[in-house]
Amino acid sequence: MDDVDLLSASLRADAADLGAFAEAFAQRFESALPGRTKVDRQRRGLLSRDKAVSRVAIDVDGERYYLHVRGGSLETARCLVSGGIALKSESLALPEWIDDLTAALGREAQRSADAQQ
Repeated sequence: MDDVDLLSASLRADAADLGAFAEAFAQRFESALPGRTKVDRQRRGLLSRDKAVSRVAIDVDGERYYLHVRGGSLETARCLVSGGIALKSESLALPEWIDDLTAALGREAQRSADAQQ
């Protein structure tokens, strides 16, 4: 459980700068869960080659966690997923969303460890 608490604390600390948080979050989950993380990026400006994270979707434990970057704010939601289709969506405040996501990751990791034993 300590790993889940450390991940949650790390995500909360990164959330101070929203743009940097979204990019770090996307990179962290793209590398950790590549088959379950989808990141959408948009150009920063009309002529810019730089792209910024606009949305992150992570599938964990039968749920899909969304992070949307809109202007200078973040919107977060959790959806119940069945057969790849989002059935029910619920908006969450960022701290609650981080806690729910890290708890879901912890449950999934525990099930994997139990299955290996």
